[in-house]
Amino acid sequence: MPPADSDFNSLLNAKVRIVNLQLDSLLAEQSEIQEDLRAALAYALSAPGKRVRSALVLWSCEVVAGRDNHEARIAAAAIEMVHTYSLIHDDLPAMDDDDLRRGWPTCHKAFNEATAILAGDALLTLAFEVVASKIADACLAAELITQLARASGAAGMIAGQMADLQAENTAGTVEALEYIHTNKTAKMFRCAAVMGGLCGQAELGRLKAEPGQLDALARYGLKIGLGFQIADDILDVSASSEQLGKTAGKDVQAAKCTYPAVVGIDKSREIERQLAHDAIDALEIFEKKADVLRQLAQALLEREK
Repeated sequence: MPPADSDFNSLLNAKVRIVNLQLDSLLAEQSEIQEDLRAALAYALSAPGKRVRSALVLWSCEVVAGRDNHEARIAAAAIEMVHTYSLIHDDLPAMDDDDLRRGWPTCHKAFNEATAILAGDALLTLAFEVVASKIADACLAAELITQLARASGAAGMIAGQMADLQAENTAGTVEALEYIHTNKTAKMFRCAAVMGGLCGQAELGRLKAEPGQLDALARYGLKIGLGFQIADDILDVSASSEQLGKTAGKDVQAAKCTYPAVVGIDKSREIERQLAHDAIDALEIFEKKADVLRQLAQALLEREK
């Protein structure tokens, strides 16, 4: 994240602590997990990630309800589990074959390939278990599960990953890039924002919730998610491995279809700035209540890792 606004970074760090404590608590409750598998789960979840998606869940709940709540914290932990699973599998030899993630050896390097596969599988399924078992409102739990499954599943993140692999060593087009980035990354950001909004509406009671809030959060999440992935593309060619916490230059080595490769660095930055602007515009319905989300859009635009 950027060195920019210390107040915003303090707000983000506070959310990171909340999510980390929630993840620790949920994992500690899983007493039947085999010891080696538990070690791999704990390792992957404790790596120093940015927790942007989970923070977005909590902030979106606050924007709607004025504060985050138990349901949002469970949802935030669940989306972090799904995100971490995706990173474990993305780093595998059959995928991006990377040795470094979040500044640490990747899960298959720290343990072994089979354990990493199973750790990813376990995190994915555990995410849905905690939402189903920890959220008392069955209708809310079902809505959250549906949102998370759609965003991370065969018509979401996995579709984006598949298209990303198929686009390697091709000329690439802007249309192909939008499809890859929307599915691989942006839908999970949209999911985070909507899940938080749903938890906020549950706090208020749906009769008191303002119409249009979820649509606004969905538009915002999709825009910052696209911008986030474009920033990743740019950083892959402009930052060091030490800055990124993962191997720099991997996209170029793998001949990935990325924005810098297709439209160039300057145009990529222009698109990224426009997406941040569009994301901020989507928050108009919330007025000043969404200032922290506006700060997040700006922070993601300026990030250096």
